Formats: sequence, C-alpha cells, structure tokens
Amino acid sequence: MYLRAAVISMGLLLLSRVLGLLRESVQAYSFGTTAVADMVVVMLTLPDLASTILAGGALSYALLPWWARQTPQALAASQRRTSHIFLAVGVALAAWVLLWPQVLSTVLAPGVGGDMLPQLRAGMRWAALAVPLSLLTLVWYTRLQHERDVVGMYGMNVVHTGVVIGAMLLAAGMAQPSAIVLALGAGLLLAFVMRLSFLAWRLRRLQPAPLAQHEPDQAGELIKGLPHWKIWCWALLATAAPAAFPLLARSLVSGSGEGALATFSYAWKLVELPNQLAIQVVATLAFPAFTRAFAAGREFTVQLRAAFMLAWTLACAAALALWLGAVPLTRLLFGWGRMGPEQVAEVAYWAALGAWTLLPQALMAVLVLVLATLGRLPAAALAYLAALAALAAFGVQQGPAMMLAMTLGLCVAVVLLLWAARDQALPALPWREMAVPALLCAAGAGLRPWLAGQHPVLILAATGFAAALLLAGSYLASPVLKAALKR
Repeated sequence: MYLRAAVISMGLLLLSRVLGLLRESVQAYSFGTTAVADMVVVMLTLPDLASTILAGGALSYALLPWWARQTPQALAASQRRTSHIFLAVGVALAAWVLLWPQVLSTVLAPGVGGDMLPQLRAGMRWAALAVPLSLLTLVWYTRLQHERDVVGMYGMNVVHTGVVIGAMLLAAGMAQPSAIVLALGAGLLLAFVMRLSFLAWRLRRLQPAPLAQHEPDQAGELIKGLPHWKIWCWALLATAAPAAFPLLARSLVSGSGEGALATFSYAWKLVELPNQLAIQVVATLAFPAFTRAFAAGREFTVQLRAAFMLAWTLACAAALALWLGAVPLTRLLFGWGRMGPEQVAEVAYWAALGAWTLLPQALMAVLVLVLATLGRLPAAALAYLAALAALAAFGVQQGPAMMLAMTLGLCVAVVLLLWAARDQALPALPWREMAVPALLCAAGAGLRPWLAGQHPVLILAATGFAAALLLAGSYLASPVLKAALKR
C-alpha cells in the first residue's frame, strides 16, 4: 500500500517542495530578514493559512469517512455542495479582510509598523482575493485524496509555486514596496488560477456515469444533507487548532522586532519540509485505508501499526539530519543576497532546535487520523487546544525559546491524544521497534559538538551517513517496517 503509491507521490511532492525551498531562497535573497520580508511572508501565506484553519484537514476528517459509504453519484453531489459552501465562506472572509485589514495585521505581524504598515495592509488585500480560490482548492484536493489520485494531489503545487517564484523574481528588482506588493499580488492570483485549472482537469476524469431512468436517484438524499453539523464543527476545530499553533508562535516571535517573522519563517520551512515530505505522506496514504476498513466493519490494526512505525522512523531520521546539518543546509539555501552570516546563523540555530518538534508531530499525525476514523474528533480538538494553551502560557518571544516551547506544547497534545485513542492506538503501537530509531537518533545527536566548525561538506556527509544508518538499523530491526514497505 505504501511503497508503490509513495514512489509517485514522493516524486511530485519532492519537486513541489524543492520549488518551495527555492521560493524561500529567492525571498531571502531579495528581502533578507527586513520588514519588507515580514510583509512578503504574511502576503504569500495568508490564503493557505486561512484555508488551512477554515478547512484544511477538516475536509478529510469529515468527508473521507462519509464518502467511503457513498455511491459515485452521491459522492459527486457532495463534492459540488461542499464546493459551493466553502467558496461562499471564502468570499465572506475575503470581504472582511478587504474592509478591515488592520484587525488581522496586528495578529499576523505585530512587529511590522511605521512606513511598512500601509504596504502590509495593501498586500493583505491582494492576498484576500485568493482566499476563496484557496478554499475551493482544498475541496477538490480532498476528492482526489479519496480517489488516491496522488498525481493530482501533489502535482497541483508544482505550477502554483513556479508562478509565485516568477512573481518574486520580478519583484526582486523593484525598489518601491508598493510595486513589490503589486507584482506579488498579481502573481499570487495567477498561481491559484493555475492550481484550480490543474485540479479541474484531474477531476474531470472522476465524473460518474449518469443514472439510467429506471434507477433511483441515489444522490438525492445526499444533496439534502452532508455530514452532521457537529462533525463539521469538531473537524474544523481539530484542524484549526494545529494550524493556529505555528501561527501563534509566529505572532509571538514577530513581537520581538522587525525581521523576526521572516527569520522564523525560514527556520520553520526547514522543519516543515521533512514533515510534509515524509510524515504527512504516510498520513495521507494511510487515512483512506483506515476509513474504508472501518466502514466495512474490519479492524485496521495492521495498517495503523505500519503508519506509526513509518511516521516515527522517518521523523527520527529527519530530526537527526536537521539537528546535525542545519548550519550547512541554511547556508546553502539562505546564505546569499541580503542574508549576512549573522542572519544565516540565527536561522540555522532556530531550525536545529525546531527539528525536535518532528517527533511529537509524527505521533500526532497518525493519532488524529485514528480519532477521525472513530468519530472522536472532539478529543483531537481538545488536545490541540491544550497545546495552544501551553504555548500561550509559556509567553516567550525569542526564537530559540519558542522552538523549545513548541516541542513541549506538542508533547502535551501527544499525551492527550494517546489517552483519547488508547483503545485503538495503544495496542497498535510497536513500542519496542520504535525504540530502535529513537535510540539511534539520540546517539547520533551527540555528534553535533564534534561537527561544530568542520567543513560544510564533512558535516553534510556525516549527517547523511547518520540518517542512513538510522533508517537501515530501523528497517533491519523492525518486522513491521519490512512488512509495510513490501506492500
């Protein structure tokens, strides 16, 4: 199940994430860690941030278990109605941001002020126009996830990111912030139009055949109702809280001064990359298997054990690689243009500390899927809210302290999620096999003092060797991992 689908999805996902890193590199080259860079971060991330909080994984949690029991005609009707609903929500949110951008600007970038504040709000207005398109994108993406169309799911980001990079390169040669806002705003809208066009092309392949005249209209009942509104509410809360977690961290860090928001964005991008390339791929591929088995009345313990082991092993390898290789990686990606040595070193330090958030994120990604499959999304939402409350209680603003606070807050959520899913998750957790990558990760982390000050090539070589050794040792010691990768 995992290996064959992962080959295609990893290729497309890797391409899209490489382009994403290139986008961040171009941004660092063009704007460094200045107030303009803070404005660009807010502008380019607002549409995806809004759609992630308002929909994001909520669509998967609410719709995939529902769609697993529907006919093709009913499923298509559900997709159409959901598209209309979220498009309307996006239009309403866009109107609010267009009319009152000052409300959101104080939340997203409290450290930006002075002459840059009008440009920040102008950029947010451009970004607001893309919010409805971003929400519609997520509805169509969820349908492709149900159909396991990995080409459609991950291919949509390639063109989108390429257009944004082109707009950013155009803006890099402009001196006036107003011209930068105009170029990036137009490029952002074009990118979302291209993304929707690609998804529409993939969805046309899934249109069901029309019902014959003698057949009952099986879609009629579904058109009158989607999953119960309580399911939607808890699904939205369960996904809004984790999306708000880095948003809260980013907002708190931004309060420490201009440029801090951009620094956090660059560092968090290095943490997000392995999470999206590895952990989220496992979760995305596992969820339809969970929901279909549960809908058919079968246990999904085997699939769950494999998902736990894969996600944990990949998280350990990624955390170790980023902890050891943050400095040369940051120099390679961000050490050019307006990024001086001090700015690069700061980003590397923040990213190295943020690497340890990958371990709780791996467990959370699988545990939330279990709760969604079992219809226990309130427990997932409450666990994430507890993590948010813990992060807010720490009240730190400096980047290094924030990365540590995020790790602790996510650990709080893991404990609560394990308790909520204990009947299904605890018997499926391969504790002993998971200890192998954890121990190898801890042992490899001790190489960091020895690698400090070494040549970047040597650091990267040692980092790659340590991560490969962890993966190989985990594979040899884990029958669960071997079985999962044979499917």
